[in-house]
Amino acid sequence: MPSLTDGEIRHALKQVEETSKQQNLVDGEGHGTGRLVLVIKPMPTRITADWMAQQWRDQKRLKKKLGSYPSMSLSQAREIFRRDFADMIQKGRSIKIAGDTRPGTVADLFEAYVASLKADGKPSWKEAEKGLNKIADSLGRNRPARDIEPDEIRDLIRPIYQRGKRSMADHVRSYIRSAYSWGLKSEHDYRTTSVRRFRLVYNPAAGIPTEPKKVGTRWLDEEEFIRLYRWLESPDAPVHPPYTRAVRILMLTGQRVEEIARLHVDQWDAAERIIDWSKTKNGKPHAIPVPKIAAELIGSIKPNEFGWFFPSATDPSKPVSHGTLYSFMWRQRDREVIPVVTNRDLRRTWKTLAGKAGLSKEIRDRLQNHTLQDVSSKSYDRWNYMPEKRAAMARWDKFVSELLTKKKRKAGLKAAA
Repeated sequence: MPSLTDGEIRHALKQVEETSKQQNLVDGEGHGTGRLVLVIKPMPTRITADWMAQQWRDQKRLKKKLGSYPSMSLSQAREIFRRDFADMIQKGRSIKIAGDTRPGTVADLFEAYVASLKADGKPSWKEAEKGLNKIADSLGRNRPARDIEPDEIRDLIRPIYQRGKRSMADHVRSYIRSAYSWGLKSEHDYRTTSVRRFRLVYNPAAGIPTEPKKVGTRWLDEEEFIRLYRWLESPDAPVHPPYTRAVRILMLTGQRVEEIARLHVDQWDAAERIIDWSKTKNGKPHAIPVPKIAAELIGSIKPNEFGWFFPSATDPSKPVSHGTLYSFMWRQRDREVIPVVTNRDLRRTWKTLAGKAGLSKEIRDRLQNHTLQDVSSKSYDRWNYMPEKRAAMARWDKFVSELLTKKKRKAGLKAAA
């Protein structure tokens, strides 16, 4: 059968309009195996013309739509059929699983990676999306992801580093490396929903060295702890109340900033005085009893209509972000009304002062959800080590309560004098 022409298509469209009878126009040879077909159908108000890949397999005719004429021209339909279906038909594979065989672009890779983070419930997906969006513009959104070379990544990062933005440079490297690492693994992953395959052969950012991490050592001593806590109770300037409450819970529990910032009513068991996270930063569920002073603070907070204990000031449907809490603390540091400290330092402060209160390193690690390798830690049980955790938190509660009461008493004596 000869190849189809645009004139034949226009003629067939007129015939279907006049006769109201369906016509199937076949392009070229291929009877008994598979070929490109234009299916023209009369509808109540219009005539439709759809390009179909047609295949005979196991004595059955299979069809898969490519697009509609004239939006998809004859030449475009032929190209897509040749590119995505002809080889599969020749190999006897079902066209039902065929898809776009072009290597995915940089934008395709980054978007698919962010979608995977979002699907996995990773709170970092928004930051990754923002960062990768800018990187895609620099590398070229429509370039095949497999064409990116290591020296392009290096040349992209170097100016950022030379401006003194070392942390940002390392973040750029990390975003690219993670996206490509995901892309390599997704090539044959049946669970991925990416419509494109990337045909990656290596990770162009894998060989780029990381910025040496500065191990934090800052923690608040008892006087600094009290000073910060008292300011958070009665700030000297108007602030969004959830911010000060969230930071106090951080100080009292030693948990990760992201997990406290996103505290939801579903995670708080008031009767047991337990916070129970189904998913945390290290990917493991975690439950802690909170000290009495923290339980009273949480109990005094009315979650908003969306269930958040610490809602965003700009969008109540979302919790405050850990970045916003960091910015809030930095502003107060610049005003010199609180000690020089970051929210991450507060987690280290809890670890240090809780040790001073008499809590063993093992129980402090368990309360802070550090990755442990014993068998019981690998299988989640909300009540695992709960008696030991309760005893430890009771001891910490006594320590911190005496600390705050002692300072208050001293302040009262000074005022009386």
